Amino acid sequence: MIIVTGAAGFIGYRVAKTLAGRGHQVIGVDEPLFFETRPEHQDLQLSQKLAPDAILDRGSFEELANAGTQVKAVFHMGASSDTTEMRVDYLKRVNVDYSKELWDLCTEFQIPFIYASSAATYGAGEEGYADDESTMGRLKPLNPYGQSKLDFDLWALQQSKAGHEPPVWSGFKFFNVYGFGERHKGRQSSVVLQGFDQILSTGKLKLFKSHKPGIADGEQKRDFIHVNDVVDVVLYALDRPIRRGIFNLGTGKARSFLDLAKSTFAALGISPNVEFIDTPLEIRDRYQYFTEAPMQKLRAEGYSREFASLEDGVMETIRELKARF
Repeated sequence: MIIVTGAAGFIGYRVAKTLAGRGHQVIGVDEPLFFETRPEHQDLQLSQKLAPDAILDRGSFEELANAGTQVKAVFHMGASSDTTEMRVDYLKRVNVDYSKELWDLCTEFQIPFIYASSAATYGAGEEGYADDESTMGRLKPLNPYGQSKLDFDLWALQQSKAGHEPPVWSGFKFFNVYGFGERHKGRQSSVVLQGFDQILSTGKLKLFKSHKPGIADGEQKRDFIHVNDVVDVVLYALDRPIRRGIFNLGTGKARSFLDLAKSTFAALGISPNVEFIDTPLEIRDRYQYFTEAPMQKLRAEGYSREFASLEDGVMETIRELKARF
């Protein structure tokens, strides 16, 4: 039995589906309405669906243990991932306190724990992007979401240092993940999906202008990683297993939004037509102009598979979008 939180979400769905496809019994944890209203996820076969609050009941784990059911792992992919969310108390409850309770349960019942962190913890990159646990306390996220993910990372490291930790645990700082299955994210979805919709409806794709001297429009760069690669890594963390630690999860190569736009047009067989628009004022001061994930730490754990190129990943995403909608 494996528990996956955020199972009706973008990455959690892929993790749960892959595990079920491997023959595992999977308990999916998410808001009941999400399971019912996301058509791209209706092929997900779960042995049980639970609302988030239910899994925090210690009795649930005791019942599973008493019934002879071994919980092999908890994949904690669920979170509020809206980078424009400003309710600090809400993010603390959903992203920090909830994660702490799951950590404590996995520690008590000696269950491997694998969770989603975020590259948003790195902020503008003043301290770089190295997944060095000794320097994470110096990071300065640009928004409350990033701060909430950093708060849990630092708490997990404190717990580990104190010897209060699951038998196996790892956190992954996801960089810019894209792929099929994120339509429910709306304005927080990747430029690939938004570009797909815009190009088909208007023939062009809108990108933010650069408001930073020395960086041309469209040359803002991120480390874009396909969701299939993300799933492969987090499952590797259990299969190997990776004993403990916090790791970057990107391709290790920053690419521009203009590269992403051109790849989307190419996948659709349409000549590029990009329009640059002002970055909204409400996010302009919190906008990341560059991210790139040093991947040496994960590679040192033995993960050797190559990540999909941006062009191949976008082509796969567009193929799925065209086939399903």
